[in-house]
Amino acid sequence: MSDTASVRGTVRVPGDKSISHRSLILSALSDGTSRISGLLRSADIDSTASVLRALGVRIEPSGDAIAVVGRGLRGLLVPKRPLDCGNSGTTARLMAGVLAAHPFDSTLTGDASLSRRPMRRVTEPLGKMGAHFTMETGADGLPLTIHGGTLASIGWNSRTASAQVKSAILLAALNAQVGASVTEPVRSRDHTERMLAARGVPLVVDGESVSIGVARAMRAMDTHVPGDPSSAAFFVALAALLPGRTLDMPGVCVNPTRTGFLDVVQRMGVLVSMIDGFDEGGEPTATIRATGTDSLRSVTVGAAEMPSMIDEVPILACLAARAEGETVISGATELRVKESDRISAVVRNLQAIGVDAEERPDGMAIRGSRSPLSGRIETHGDHRIAMAFGVLGTMPGNEIDIITPECVSVSYPSFWSDLRRVA
Repeated sequence: MSDTASVRGTVRVPGDKSISHRSLILSALSDGTSRISGLLRSADIDSTASVLRALGVRIEPSGDAIAVVGRGLRGLLVPKRPLDCGNSGTTARLMAGVLAAHPFDSTLTGDASLSRRPMRRVTEPLGKMGAHFTMETGADGLPLTIHGGTLASIGWNSRTASAQVKSAILLAALNAQVGASVTEPVRSRDHTERMLAARGVPLVVDGESVSIGVARAMRAMDTHVPGDPSSAAFFVALAALLPGRTLDMPGVCVNPTRTGFLDVVQRMGVLVSMIDGFDEGGEPTATIRATGTDSLRSVTVGAAEMPSMIDEVPILACLAARAEGETVISGATELRVKESDRISAVVRNLQAIGVDAEERPDGMAIRGSRSPLSGRIETHGDHRIAMAFGVLGTMPGNEIDIITPECVSVSYPSFWSDLRRVA
């Protein structure tokens, strides 16, 4: 098709999940009232809000936004019950850092999936700072009781690039009013750093290292949450699979620690551009425009690119099923401990619908074809898997049945209606 304007669609994806979590938490720790607009309304964000309310934070509607009345550093109240984090690993790990510096005991719980996800990656550095923990089952997961109190400064060399680990340490140091530094092998997403700096917290970023200074208080501020690039990725992929189709996703966060997927799909032959850029509370924001191609090329993606696109691997794998040649994804061991074992789950589901795919210890190999695909997808309750295979299922000739499609509610409740509208 030559006139792409005639087939152009627009999808306004919901607010970024990572920024929404952090906006709530940092507002709760600030002095004064913060208004947040564009907040993602989903099950995971509801979990963070519920935990904060149980710790004495007032979170109320305020016009088309919400107002968070901050309690200041170390100002949270003793909870009267266990703090239910639902399915949200971000809630559990970031709040572990916050609560480690508060002088009381608190217990984090979660659903069956979250309870299996590893917590020692945050309890280890927090323990080095002086926090104490009890893992009630003896396993590396929830329930986790935090015996908070006085913490010391730390210089932590992280074995893996993890924004959740980095954020837990920074939030613990912030509340304990001590300095801390974190060095990663590759820089992970940096929303926490940007948001702390915007609120007046002394912070220095030097390559893969970030250091936080002592802050006696943190100022409240009004923020708008930009669109989620991980949610936008599904519609970039949809455009990629439809030759000549152009889709616009306005107001999306294009922080360079989050745009690895866009770089990869461009190597696959998809035309991707970022237009109408502006700054939103320290985060670069733009309209992402994607136009499909007649022939997708296979790619090789390694460990260096994983931190900037770790949540997009399931949809990349589904694109690879339609690309010419063999796509190899490696360095993605982190996917083993997401909402599901995403390496195993993605490969098995690809095989179930007729794709030539191979599971590897740290990734997968996928050989693309144009043959019709059909079968049932076991999501394991994982929103990213449901959405990725949902996009693949819209392609003409494919008959793909998604089991438990409602699991998308943790990050994108309106996904299926948006997909039907533009597919």
